[in-house]
Amino acid sequence: MSDPLSIWVVSDGRAGIENQALGLAEAVQRLTPAEITVKHIRWRPLFDRLPSALKTPAMLASEPLKGPWPDLWIATGRATLPLSIRVRAWSGGKTFVVQTQDPRWANARYDMIVAPAHDGLSGDNVFEITGSPHRITPDRIAKAAPAFAKQIAPLAHPRVAVLIGGKSKAFDLTEAHAADLADRIAEAVRAVGGSLMLTFSRRTPQAAKAVMTERLSDLPGWIWEGAGENPMFGFLHFADHILVTEDSANMAAEAASTGKPVHILPMVPLKSGDKFARLHDDLGERGATRPFDGTLDGWTYSPLAETERAARAVLEAMGTR
Repeated sequence: MSDPLSIWVVSDGRAGIENQALGLAEAVQRLTPAEITVKHIRWRPLFDRLPSALKTPAMLASEPLKGPWPDLWIATGRATLPLSIRVRAWSGGKTFVVQTQDPRWANARYDMIVAPAHDGLSGDNVFEITGSPHRITPDRIAKAAPAFAKQIAPLAHPRVAVLIGGKSKAFDLTEAHAADLADRIAEAVRAVGGSLMLTFSRRTPQAAKAVMTERLSDLPGWIWEGAGENPMFGFLHFADHILVTEDSANMAAEAASTGKPVHILPMVPLKSGDKFARLHDDLGERGATRPFDGTLDGWTYSPLAETERAARAVLEAMGTR
């Protein structure tokens, strides 16, 4: 038998960034025996903001990376780029280099770029997927669910998971808009005699978080305020409906991997949302999402499995290189 594939997952360590590369690595591991090692890249403060072209390994604050080099390098984020373009040479051509997201620099120097289709990136080495790679699978959330069953199982159906994002370059969540969203959500949940499972992101403005908590706290359910283990996987597993704010491409694509109705909550636009519009059009055409209209009607669709599709493409490309 051949040795397991060695995979390095490389990022700056931020969970939202790392999970893209780790999710793709885990999808590869589900298809073929593999060993995953996580590596974090940090640059010395003096050099951190330098253009990627000027950075050298001597400028690293983290431990220098050394061989033996992996069969597959999956990296995400700006911090990894100066190393991603070098690792193929360091490994003597052994390492297959995958960058997720649009690197926006030296795009031809990676073996493959796994990019969100809504970014509109093109190139011979570009593999487009709906949303970004992630770690959500029905099996994964099912395995995580028992840890939250005691609190969630008694809740009335339909259970409504609500995932609230926050302010970004493209969207805002003002206190007034958050209050309106909360009232619409409360009305919908009460109309069907259901229960609420709500979680906020780290980007949720405090004023918006406070007003939504105040206006939704009398509903049966669970509003997670950050203490203890994050119950999002439990929410996704036990939910009958999922409501997601439109500001997060990751949350929408992750929710659509469950096969459950995903209702998109509007935000306050700050600039042109063409990229997000393309994503939500794509998800809508697949039957996964619909704009939240104040009702909780159900529908069915084939769960998205874009991370798995990308993993198969990576292995195919590695086999033909």
